[in-house]
Amino acid sequence: MNTPDKALKIAVIGSGPSGFYAAEALLRAGLPLQVDMLERLPTPFGLVRSGVAPDHPKLKEVIKVYDRIARSPGFRFLGNVALGRDVTVAELRAHYHAIILACGAQSDRCMGIPGEDLPGSHTATEFVGWFNGHPDYRDHAFDLGREVAVIVGQGNVAADVCRILAKPVDELRTTDISEHALDALAQSRIREIHIIGRRGPAQAMHRAVGDRRRPRGRPGGLPLRARQRRRAARRARRPPSRGRHGRAAPADARGARPLPGVSLRRPSRSDARGRASMSAPTAARSTDVLVVGAGPAGLGCAQELARRGASAIVVDRAPALGGVPA
Repeated sequence: MNTPDKALKIAVIGSGPSGFYAAEALLRAGLPLQVDMLERLPTPFGLVRSGVAPDHPKLKEVIKVYDRIARSPGFRFLGNVALGRDVTVAELRAHYHAIILACGAQSDRCMGIPGEDLPGSHTATEFVGWFNGHPDYRDHAFDLGREVAVIVGQGNVAADVCRILAKPVDELRTTDISEHALDALAQSRIREIHIIGRRGPAQAMHRAVGDRRRPRGRPGGLPLRARQRRRAARRARRPPSRGRHGRAAPADARGARPLPGVSLRRPSRSDARGRASMSAPTAARSTDVLVVGAGPAGLGCAQELARRGASAIVVDRAPALGGVPA
């Protein structure tokens, strides 16, 4: 098939990041190619256009790269063409040498908990698509007349939803948020947002860039608990500074004031096999908690215990604190 007088014809289904990067790799292969990109929507760029929060314009600057790829010789964009509705896989195989499916997952994953389908319960896909003007979700209705909102999840999308709900409307007016969403958010009565996650704030998968600004809530609203959780998550993710020998220095060696209630100790002796053992601490209180291991996880656990009012005793067989250097 690969003859000089006949170029290979490749069909790429989906115009999101994966589709454009696949097209770029093909066009750079140095072979005679014709790449046709088929998209169900009239407009390209996938989640970069309809999934990124409108108050993060820098994350959408990658569209410039995709626009450059789309201007390459041998590339053609075919919008408003849905696989299975307008064209079948068998028809594509009859006209193309290869087909690349880069359309991603278009359905939500249910949690399987009681009440998930009750009124007022929505997926993040619906809400994000709604305020971004996605054609599939722009006509959805969301009840923003209550004062309390609950977000299940602690990743990037959860942070985006929380931020959009919490930001004053005047700040959203300067973004490219959809007009219908802006009008609805202007009438929002939400004053308190709860973020629920399976694990602690240290494991929250918020993006490091672009989330520096804390949501301030709407005028006259109560302080958001989400703001406190995000602050705790940033502190917990902060890497410890390194000491002289590459290990994390203890709190007093770094010049920081140790947290009250945290006692950092080394075992008093080792057995014949070199394993660490510890003599029982004297005058132990009922609130003492023993943390074995002085690595980042152990020190983070001790700090969290100290914030909760408990006394944490950290033991480690190594002569320096901070665990194995990364």
